Amino acid sequence: MINIGVLGSTNGTDLQAVLDAADNKMIDASVNIVISNRKNSYILKRSAARGVETSFVSQKNKPREEFDREITSLLEAHQVELVLLIGFMRILSQEFCNHWQDKILNVHPSLLPKYAGRMDTNVHQEVLTNGDHKTGCTIHFVTEEVDGGPILIQKSCSVEQDDTVESLKKKVQTLEGQAFIEAINLITSK
Repeated sequence: MINIGVLGSTNGTDLQAVLDAADNKMIDASVNIVISNRKNSYILKRSAARGVETSFVSQKNKPREEFDREITSLLEAHQVELVLLIGFMRILSQEFCNHWQDKILNVHPSLLPKYAGRMDTNVHQEVLTNGDHKTGCTIHFVTEEVDGGPILIQKSCSVEQDDTVESLKKKVQTLEGQAFIEAINLITSK
């Protein structure tokens, strides 16, 4: 069984799929800790409600490297072997990326490399503005280059004429949860 740590800043919608998959033995993994840089983020409440240990780490008045070292200490104290970024709204330091090389996965709400460097609803708005017929999500390994690490999985869906930013976000988030489960299974089967 692989021990997972999650870094998140937002609602943690994709985390729900991972927690459910662990409970239902769809993945050979357990979520050992969820860490957020936002004290009131829903991802902490969602995790605590499921009995997962949570931690808030303040980033205020800290260099990025110091913040990342605190995160690494927590992850290591919880025997984390794989780190998932789920709505984590921070750029990680080179030191952190090197330390956790090939052990950090991020989800991006587009079919990378399209819309790399953009976030959340901005991506869905651009998909609509550009008239894309297809969108989706990408699970990729995290490297120092933002949204530039090797791609592990992509899942896609069609963009319908009546889609809105909100409807696209919902479609893509459903794919993100599925993609995380597939990615974890790929890693644990090695």
